[in-house]
Amino acid sequence: MGIEAELRAEFDRWERREIALFKVLPYLLLAASVLLTLLQPTWDTPVHVPAVLGLTLATTLWMLYFHTLHSEWHQNGPLMGLYYTGLMVLAAGLVALAPFFALFAFVGYPQAFLYLTGRWRYAGVAATALVSAIGYLGGAADIIAGAWWEGISVAVICIVLAGVFFYFAELADDRNQKQRRALTELHEANTKLEAALEENAGLHAQLLVQAREAGVLDERQRMAREIHDTLAQGLAGILTQLQAAEQTLDDPSESASAASRRHVTNAMNLARESLTEARRTVHAVEPAMLAEARLPDAINDLARRWAEVHHVNAVLTTTGDARPMHADVEVALLRTAQEALANVAKHARASRVGLTLSYMEDLVTLDVRDDGVGFAPGAKRPNGCLEGGFGLGGMRQRVQRLAGRLNIESEPGGGTAISAVVPAIPAGGTQ
Repeated sequence: MGIEAELRAEFDRWERREIALFKVLPYLLLAASVLLTLLQPTWDTPVHVPAVLGLTLATTLWMLYFHTLHSEWHQNGPLMGLYYTGLMVLAAGLVALAPFFALFAFVGYPQAFLYLTGRWRYAGVAATALVSAIGYLGGAADIIAGAWWEGISVAVICIVLAGVFFYFAELADDRNQKQRRALTELHEANTKLEAALEENAGLHAQLLVQAREAGVLDERQRMAREIHDTLAQGLAGILTQLQAAEQTLDDPSESASAASRRHVTNAMNLARESLTEARRTVHAVEPAMLAEARLPDAINDLARRWAEVHHVNAVLTTTGDARPMHADVEVALLRTAQEALANVAKHARASRVGLTLSYMEDLVTLDVRDDGVGFAPGAKRPNGCLEGGFGLGGMRQRVQRLAGRLNIESEPGGGTAISAVVPAIPAGGTQ
């Protein structure tokens, strides 16, 4: 931004200097030519002073009117062509009177550049070179007196050299114009970029607000899943055990008493586990089973204890290279197994549950299959929810949060199969 502004300012300074120089240069050269011409009598060279002064005054007024007072006419091609033609005629008359006015004739070059366009510029350069050549050879009188071939040779050389220099001057000016346009376009682009950056800053602020709100919502959903997977399931298990114990209270037999004590013991164990999980949830750490064992061992222990409580055969099979995974991956799979088993206990009335934990190169999958009564996926449950309510929805959210997927296959009387597939993010990796 700073360099672009400095370059534009430098171009503007040079342009102002050039304009100022081109405005005063004709008058300076005309004054110098008049001064040199009026000094000629001291060198025994006759000069028709009244004619010189009269033609000089006419030239001054001509330039003053077109070149100085109405410089905005430079875009009017025909009018400025008339001005340039008149200027060359006046310059030729002055050179014919006094050769020193060849110095003034030099203004024809920059004036051709300023006021003429296309091929007319080169016509103006040729005319200027011809008038200058006459002055260089001492005036028209000397050429007519016998040096006409020298005049033609000098004129041709002047025209060629002037044309070549003028061509390179046009190239330089064209390059400068392109640079000026490039700087202008760069300035416009920078202005648009600044506006875009300001707009992006506003959008960034909005995204931060939305991200904060999304983070709050995600945390609420996470806490809801944790509460459901720990406290809600624990309380449901405790309630089931206490209800079973209550049914044996009126039976005085020893077997009924033992069964009642067993149910109460199970309820107490579930209460302790639920309390531990609740504390860990509050502190946002991993489940107790994962803190003390690897994922296959944790799921196997979960299935064993679940089978002991519910008297349903549950077997875990592990395939592939069992290796430590990222904490979020292991928590998601453990909670999926926990929720799937809880659903089997509540709804399936199954006699056997099979769990398969598969480690692949890029994926880890957990399959939970039972031989229970099944259900129709997509149908509303008695609680009004789809596919089993919050439990299955919570499983799906956990898995999708890791860019995984949860597949549920079931039919009435045909059992249920739940498959959770998540990326195999190694321990210490990033999601």
